[in-house]
Amino acid sequence: MFSPDGRELFFFRAPPSFDRYRLLTSQCEGGRWRAPREPAFAGAADALETDPAYSHDGTWLYYASDRANKDDLDIWRVQRHADGRFGEPERLPAPVNSPQTELLPRPLPDGRLLFGSHRPGGVGRRDLYIATPHVDGSWDVAPLPAPVNTAADEYEADLARDGRVLVVVANRGTRSHLYVYDLDGDAWRERGRVPARDDVFQVGPLLSPDGRRLLFAQADGEASGEFFLVDLAPGADMAWPPACGDGRADQPRSSTTGENPP
Repeated sequence: MFSPDGRELFFFRAPPSFDRYRLLTSQCEGGRWRAPREPAFAGAADALETDPAYSHDGTWLYYASDRANKDDLDIWRVQRHADGRFGEPERLPAPVNSPQTELLPRPLPDGRLLFGSHRPGGVGRRDLYIATPHVDGSWDVAPLPAPVNTAADEYEADLARDGRVLVVVANRGTRSHLYVYDLDGDAWRERGRVPARDDVFQVGPLLSPDGRRLLFAQADGEASGEFFLVDLAPGADMAWPPACGDGRADQPRSSTTGENPP
């Protein structure tokens, strides 16, 4: 996830076994991305921490961590002060968090929060939810309607800034893939699968502000999950994702070119 000014990148790194993951951050300085390091607010070395996402005004960073409940990922957030320092992380209350796993928090421009959860009461194994905050600090949580949530397994998603394009990570067979939805009136309509490899899973969708480009992770040879980029519609903003310096060595791989086949 890029900061709103495009000068900072948060991501997580995992071994090929994908059983341990930690948050890392890199800053654009002197025309190049600096070596990634753990942020100042990182949890203990044995904590799982993943899925970072900035609020649209850059004042909060949301992420998932099991620092409070071992092997149970919950949604946390940490405030970014005007001087660039981070405050103390705080765990979001119920019903945003539950006794089950929560994943990939995505704060929306209107203050709501999109996330995935393994909690009971949904229509599938895991489902996607929208949390709405209130002035008293409480939240309401509701599952996304069909056809987004199904009896299968939907557990990660990103929504375009205008709220009209949704990309979902779903396992509807043997492994997880990316699916695109368009808002048609008040209902979601599935556009189809994102062109990517069939033999490996895809995770971590991040839409460009215009909803026409998608950054995601998938396996690439011996690597456990490299960044890939795909255009979802003509006329995409070619300046996204943000580059540091001239950008020649910073861009993720394309998932549709012959040089880097899907």
